[in-house]
Amino acid sequence: MPDEKPTQHPAMGLDAMEREVVYLLTGDDLPIWSIEDIGRDLEDPAGVEDAIRGLRNAGLINQTNEGYVFATRAAWRMVQVVGQVI
Repeated sequence: MPDEKPTQHPAMGLDAMEREVVYLLTGDDLPIWSIEDIGRDLEDPAGVEDAIRGLRNAGLINQTNEGYVFATRAAWRMVQVVGQVI
C-alpha cells in the first residue's frame, strides 16, 4: 500500500528555493537584490541564505562585498534553456 503522504527529502526543499532565487534574479524586475530582500520576498530568510550559498558555489550567482547578489551569464542561459518550470 503506497504512503498517503510520501515524505520529501530535505534537499528537495533547498532545490526548490534555489530555483526560486534564480528565477527571481533573472526575472523582469531588479537585476540585483540584497539577500535580506530576497528572504522577505520568498518568505524564508534562513532557506534563502542556504540557497544563495549553494548557487554561489555552483557559479550561478555572484555576490558583492555589500551583500547584494545577481545572476551570472550561466544562470541567464540556464533559464533560457529550461524556462521557468516549477
